[in-house]
Amino acid sequence: EIKGADSVLGLSEITENKAIWRMLVAEFIGTFLLVVIGCGSIVLSEEVVIVRIGATFGITVPTLAQSIGHVSGCHINPAVTLSLFATGNIKLLRALLFIAVQLIGAVGGSAVLRLMVPEEKEHSLGITNIGPGITDVQGFLMEIILTFLLLFIIHAVCDPRRKDIKGSAPLAIGLAVTACHLCGIPYS
Repeated sequence: EIKGADSVLGLSEITENKAIWRMLVAEFIGTFLLVVIGCGSIVLSEEVVIVRIGATFGITVPTLAQSIGHVSGCHINPAVTLSLFATGNIKLLRALLFIAVQLIGAVGGSAVLRLMVPEEKEHSLGITNIGPGITDVQGFLMEIILTFLLLFIIHAVCDPRRKDIKGSAPLAIGLAVTACHLCGIPYS
């Protein structure tokens, strides 16, 4: 055994944790539902309605956090999982497993949504595109800033050392998701 390897890899966190399967199922279901519901608010529209999309994602995320947060932490986003790994909040193996089931959940949600959309109504199935008049660099920079904002809020409101937070962490995160969509949709 390599000294200290478990502190980074977290093998015992996987092998000795009977709840790991529940966590993985929760992450799969959460990501699946986020994609179906969030992208479902877009796919049948002829035009992009920023408020509807922002509100849908901003309501869905905290609702899922209230539902599965106690099981897995409700990451439902590889960027969140990577951030929590980078800050030492989760170990490498759990991060990799979470990201794998999040990707599977997202693909599954996309596939189910595709089955639910009539062919004549299919536009882009909610994919991310650069907005009109926006360069790739501008869209990329906006995505970096918005991802930073989301991760900043998540770390701020979920910090167990903070005793001053009296409100709802899921609500704060949902509001951040809404703000990110309202600001970012014209860019990407």
